[in-house]
Amino acid sequence: FGRMKPVIVVHGGAGRIFKEREEGCRAGVVRAALQGYALLKQGGSALDAVEEAVQSMEDDPHFNAGLGSVLNEKGEVEMDAIIMDGKNLDSGAVSAVKSVANPIKLARLVMEKTKHMLLTETGAHLFAQAMGIPETPGDKLITKRSLERWKKNLEADSNPEEFQKDLGTVGAVAVDSEGNVACATSTGGLSNKLVGRVGDTACIGSGGYADNSSGATSTTGHGESIMKVVLARLILYHMEQGMSPELAADTALDYMKTRVGGLGGVIVVSNSGEWAARFSTKQMSWATVKEDQLHYGICAGESHTKSVDEALASESKGF
Repeated sequence: FGRMKPVIVVHGGAGRIFKEREEGCRAGVVRAALQGYALLKQGGSALDAVEEAVQSMEDDPHFNAGLGSVLNEKGEVEMDAIIMDGKNLDSGAVSAVKSVANPIKLARLVMEKTKHMLLTETGAHLFAQAMGIPETPGDKLITKRSLERWKKNLEADSNPEEFQKDLGTVGAVAVDSEGNVACATSTGGLSNKLVGRVGDTACIGSGGYADNSSGATSTTGHGESIMKVVLARLILYHMEQGMSPELAADTALDYMKTRVGGLGGVIVVSNSGEWAARFSTKQMSWATVKEDQLHYGICAGESHTKSVDEALASESKGF
């Protein structure tokens, strides 16, 4: 029956990635993929690997998750995250959390330490305290860039929609050597969103879905559009009908575009270790590691390949 060869795929968000941020985004997804893969190589679980990869990106100010999250209309950070275990369909999520450095860790605790699946705002905050998670003051998560963007979007002639193309949700999917799959997604949401807005990320089937019988997927893009078509679950449905991960992703993204005019991106891994990273936006930073080969890209059709050893060597030197 043999052991599975583990695979991890990560994304750093779909949208428009400004030139001066490309390097940082590329380096960030590569680092996250390598970290998650290192765990899988040691026989670690897909669940641990996706949590690790997402946490790495939450801590990276280049991405709209954790540190560097965009600000709501009141100038505060409000973050959403989800994690899901394909073995038994257990999931944990948090929404509108303000003073937690790593929402994905909190989502994992919701899954493992409560009978619930989604905790929001005050309740999530109380739960974090009960779990002994140190409080990170909200302003510690705000970067200069997020603050500048928020101010710009408040100007009378500004068009926040323009800025919302640079979305930067982060996510990871993996299959481990036992053949279990998992997904994790984390985001700061939309810039200048209404207080209390929850997008697709915290919603099971929209921001992510994982089921050992087919695979796992994590999404990014226009949250409201993703929710309308339940994008993550839709992709797995297509795979259950016999489509490859790539075709399933393209078909679902195409449907979202034609049906509700929404753009986005997805990463997918099947239970047999096939993977895809597809997007209908201008760009999406992504990286994957399979059989000790790292692949990564940002623009449509762009794919670089390195051996893991080579990547780790350049990683230690900085890019």
